[in-house]
Amino acid sequence: MSALDGLDEHQREAATRLRGPVVVLAGAGAGKTRVITHRIAHGVDTGAYSPQRVMAVTFTTKAAGELRGRLRALGIEGVSAKTFHAAALAQLNYFWPQVAGDEAPRIVDNKVKLLAHAADALRLRPDRATLRDIAAQIEWRKVTMRSIEQYGRLNRTIGTLRPEALVDLMSQYEQLKDERRQLDFEDVLLACAGMLEAEPRVAVAVREQYRHFTVDEFQDVSPLQNRLLELWLGDRRDLCVVGDASQTIYSFTGADARYLLEFATRYPDATVVRLERNYRSEPGVLDVANALMQGRPGALTLVAARSETTAPRPDVTAYADDRAEAAGVADTVVRQLDSATADQIAVLYRSHAQSAAIQQALAERGVATSVLGGTKFFDMPEVRQAVLAIRAAAVAPHGDGFVDAVRTALRGLGHQDEAPAAGGALRDAWEARSAILRLAEQAPDGTTLRSFADDLMARAKDQHDLAMRTVTLSTLHAAKGLEWPHVHLIGFSEGLLPISYATTAEGIDEERRLAYVGITRAARTLSLSWARMPDAQRPGRGERAPSRFLAEIGPRLRQRDGASPRRTGTPDAGGGSASGGGRPRPTAPTRSR
Repeated sequence: MSALDGLDEHQREAATRLRGPVVVLAGAGAGKTRVITHRIAHGVDTGAYSPQRVMAVTFTTKAAGELRGRLRALGIEGVSAKTFHAAALAQLNYFWPQVAGDEAPRIVDNKVKLLAHAADALRLRPDRATLRDIAAQIEWRKVTMRSIEQYGRLNRTIGTLRPEALVDLMSQYEQLKDERRQLDFEDVLLACAGMLEAEPRVAVAVREQYRHFTVDEFQDVSPLQNRLLELWLGDRRDLCVVGDASQTIYSFTGADARYLLEFATRYPDATVVRLERNYRSEPGVLDVANALMQGRPGALTLVAARSETTAPRPDVTAYADDRAEAAGVADTVVRQLDSATADQIAVLYRSHAQSAAIQQALAERGVATSVLGGTKFFDMPEVRQAVLAIRAAAVAPHGDGFVDAVRTALRGLGHQDEAPAAGGALRDAWEARSAILRLAEQAPDGTTLRSFADDLMARAKDQHDLAMRTVTLSTLHAAKGLEWPHVHLIGFSEGLLPISYATTAEGIDEERRLAYVGITRAARTLSLSWARMPDAQRPGRGERAPSRFLAEIGPRLRQRDGASPRRTGTPDAGGGSASGGGRPRPTAPTRSR
């Protein structure tokens, strides 16, 4: 079996270009993670790569875990798949004692708390929200490689703190860190880069260890991360970068898509591969996405892998107010549960504040929800207890069948067949244990309690969370990289999307890309909605206009009637069960192939 099996012609082209520089412009749903892992596997299989000499760099620990898991599935062990920070920290801890003669400094565990101490020393009294904003500005200053003096010349004000006070506070923060021999996360990158620049023997050792680099989500790289990558490479050119400029949604943290857009200019002999065949979404969804990004720098034109469709056209609905929007979307979700499971449905929004109304509306209809970005699955106390119970059962099995043994272990923790009412901690715990039981039921023949417990531990380590049978609620930022068959994108109005503080052309472009990310999460159906005002009981106050992005999308959206529906109670006749039933379907959310 070849690592190239199952790849289309464009994916295969990217996977067979084993020597850099290579840039893969991968549109949403085009299979970029598949290309990255199969390219590395092909390099190892052909002898072009030694796995211990390969570094695959990602932006989240979860993404790094997914890469390692996929590589293991392809029979590849030993590849270093890490975030920029994890790779830099490992190098810092290894080389610091050799260079400085003592242990590396400790990492600051709470930047806001340290900032509060610095503010106290200066007799400043910023509130906690202001301190969080200042912490974000410190991070931005460092990843964009600006000194405190250069930052001061930007004349920024945060809360009640004027530019001069901000400069003093940032300086005091740095002084406190030095006195305590601590580094923050951005210092880890700076210190690693500084060590590579100042210590030739360290640079030689790192470049000897890693010969081949792959960087995922390259559109999100910052100037500091790009500089560190240059130092890791030295004068070598075995670099493959993968990204999509249309999904640049972290500019506010220092991400700069120019490194992706200008890659072929910097490396005139670079191989450029475009992945525009989308394996996720229906043609109608892609029509909406393409219209929104038409003519934008680096925009790819997505083409559906399947041309025939029975899916309805994406639609847009205007509601009277936020409560009506939440009720209308909740009623639609209930109807979708006739033929879909709850984990196949997501409601996306621009900011966390928008989640309360839709969460309440769904709970009133008996639909359980999970808010993405909350407690990680394997960090839930109920899940930890379940894993420990299954491991204990594996030590002294009672002779039951494998699935029955798992069910017995879970029942010992209070698990029942019937789901509690939606909207509380008991339902959350039930859904978590049910996800573990479903995984056991789907396990291959021959699985034992011991191997199942080991699999759960490996999933926890790689942050390979299980999907609970709940409707997902998520911000657009948190939804990036995921997909669902059915997506509802609420709050599609001026002031919410684009958000009110996006006042520059660059800010509006970022909001457009954020809307694009939300739209391309949908596999089968896509529904957009907006409310004319926050509260119909107070007309004339806070009236909204539809998002300008709707005009850009134009007739590709079907207009729906947003007459205010019933606000509480059970579904209308024929509206479907809120239990999440229906015929079995693949678990979601999932990541693209």
